[in-house]
Amino acid sequence: MRQFALFCIAGGLAFFVDAGVLHLLVRGLSVDPYLARLVSFMAAVTTTWLFNRRFTFLSGSGGPGSLLREWGRYVVSQLGGFTVNYAVYALLVWVIALVRQWPVLGVGAGSAAGLVVNYLLARRYVFKHQ
Repeated sequence: MRQFALFCIAGGLAFFVDAGVLHLLVRGLSVDPYLARLVSFMAAVTTTWLFNRRFTFLSGSGGPGSLLREWGRYVVSQLGGFTVNYAVYALLVWVIALVRQWPVLGVGAGSAAGLVVNYLLARRYVFKHQ
C-alpha cells in the first residue's frame, strides 16, 4: 500500500506538470491540443520516473547508461496506461465542448483511467527487483 500511495503522489505531481505544460502549449502558444498532449505526457512521465525511482521503488543509482535504459523502460511501460489515458482524453476533447475549451479536465479524467495500468507495469517491468 505504501508503494501505491507514493505512486499516487507521483501521479499528482505529474498531473500538475502535464496540465501545466498542456495549458501553456494550448492556451499560450495555440498548439493543437492533441499534439500538445504528447509533449505534456513526456514531461509528466519523466517527472514520475524521477519521483518513483527515488521514493516509490527506491531504485539504486547506476551509471548514465543504466539510468537511460531505466528511463526508456519506464517510458515504454507507461505507454500502456498512456494509451488508456490518451483515449479518454481524446474522446472527451472530441465530444465535450467544455473539455475542448479546458483540456485540463480531460487530462484529469485520462490520468485517473490510466493510473492502475501504469502502476502495475512500473512495478512489474521497470522496478521488478524491488
